[in-house]
Amino acid sequence: MAVQKVDLTKVKPYGDTLNDGMMQLSFTLPVPYGDEASEAAKILAKKMGLNEPSVVYSKDLGIGYTYFVLYGKCTHTVDYTDIEVPKVDMEFMDKYEVEDFIKENIKRDIVIVGACTGTDAHTVGIDAIINMKGFAGHYGLERYKGIKAYNLGSQVANEDLVAKAIELNADAILVSQVVTQKDVHIPNLTELVELLEAEGIRDKIVLVCGGPRLSHELAQELGYDAGFTTGSFANHVATFVVNQMVDRKLI
Repeated sequence: MAVQKVDLTKVKPYGDTLNDGMMQLSFTLPVPYGDEASEAAKILAKKMGLNEPSVVYSKDLGIGYTYFVLYGKCTHTVDYTDIEVPKVDMEFMDKYEVEDFIKENIKRDIVIVGACTGTDAHTVGIDAIINMKGFAGHYGLERYKGIKAYNLGSQVANEDLVAKAIELNADAILVSQVVTQKDVHIPNLTELVELLEAEGIRDKIVLVCGGPRLSHELAQELGYDAGFTTGSFANHVATFVVNQMVDRKLI
């Protein structure tokens, strides 16, 4: 059977057949469970540009709220060929290549301090990058020769992170942000930059942030050197840090 060719200038969702536009949505409406609630969900879907909306599941959440799973056919397309996403654009090294790079170009151990800051208590991101065992077969920075990595854990105040970076004469600071409801991560990340600038050390440190809702573009807008999102590993961060140190003559 011949495979249909995809027109990347007019991409639509795919369900059963190419370009059928089929989508599945899940959402909650603040209305009581019942036929009227399901009709409200379908009307909303039509206003979103979905044809033939169908509520395939609904659940009474109590106190006048209803949860829905809805199918519909999207009428819109996107030109995939016109998309440009700002991201860290470099050839990433593996662990051993990073170690060799440090030995040949920096010629000393580098110090990296990381933390999950503010009220955020989730350490999964910073642990995956720093802790020795790493994540998904990628060792963390603690295992890298030539890197002294310090994981300060979660709910670390920006003031404490800066103080520790100064105490250790850190070359780089890594910040993980997992909790982003109501954009709480924005003022928290901004505060760290402001504190580093007040201490006069912002230009002397490679500053990196990461998290599920962070992007390289947003990170740079907030004053960071780079942002890494889901799918990033220790070698990606390490490659960026050591290259920045050499390019900016921070060695």
